[in-house]
Amino acid sequence: MTTAQREAATRAMSGLTGRTGIEGVPSPALPSEDGQALQAVVPLAPDLGEELPVVLDDVREAARSVPDARVEIAGPAAGRADLSDAFAGIDGLLLGVALGAVLSILLLVHRSVLLPLVIIISAVFALGLACAVVYALADRDIVRVDGQVQGILSILVIGAATDYALLLAARYREELAARGDRAEAAVSAVRRSAGAVVASAATVALGLIALLASDLTNNRALGPVGTIGIVCAVLSTLTFLPAVLVLLGRAAYWPANPMPSDATAEGHRVWRRVAALIDRSPRRVWVSTALVLVAFASGLSSKGVPLDEILVNDAPSVSAQKTLGRHFPGGRGTPR
Repeated sequence: MTTAQREAATRAMSGLTGRTGIEGVPSPALPSEDGQALQAVVPLAPDLGEELPVVLDDVREAARSVPDARVEIAGPAAGRADLSDAFAGIDGLLLGVALGAVLSILLLVHRSVLLPLVIIISAVFALGLACAVVYALADRDIVRVDGQVQGILSILVIGAATDYALLLAARYREELAARGDRAEAAVSAVRRSAGAVVASAATVALGLIALLASDLTNNRALGPVGTIGIVCAVLSTLTFLPAVLVLLGRAAYWPANPMPSDATAEGHRVWRRVAALIDRSPRRVWVSTALVLVAFASGLSSKGVPLDEILVNDAPSVSAQKTLGRHFPGGRGTPR
């Protein structure tokens, strides 16, 4: 890097002072010891949100005024912008993959034509309701939503709603075979499965709410948004799904025909033994389960994932950080 390039870079960075998104005065261009690179530190305003890419483009354009220089932007802001780009539009892809995987599993498990589609529709209804509630809250700045949170919300709601729907659909099948009347079977199925569904949802919701204690902004944002999704999954499972099952009746399970449970079936004997074990010694079971979970969790590390392992395909911020490390090792580029 020549003296003229260094002076041009310093002027370009000084020209950013006072622009939207720039907080403070950028540093002068600092040369590396090998004489092959220049570094300038540009302080940005916090919480730029959707304006961050525009501000970074302004910085990049200013730096391009330096003749015969290649411009790269490293640092937390650049990494955050690349991360947002990586998640942009991914919610649609994730939703499609999740629905396809769930539909395939449901077809194999139930061996029915309509029931998997009914469960999928119920899950999509829950997701639509959750998105509507989250949008209304985000529009009033009550919750924060970005591409990452939105993508996780889609998977979370589809998975939870499908899980709860499986329990209700199985209970409805048993009640329909025993009672014959669609409405009575649906009421009984909801009454007998609501406790398990709500208890499971409450566990997940409490875990999500605990994310509010996180130091990471995205984790804190996911807490309330994910909880809303779980609540919507429960509402869809206990209202929309039973109504559709009542309308379809036995046709929902076609080509299978719901029949009274065979108490001598091997599968039923296995699960009855499991239930009997839990009923005899509930404390021993939950203590043993808790110890196993603690043992599995003991090896987990609290270290975060490095940015270069989150972003693939050599993202610009990752490439820039590598360039920075080659020319300014050990923090030698820090202004004094």
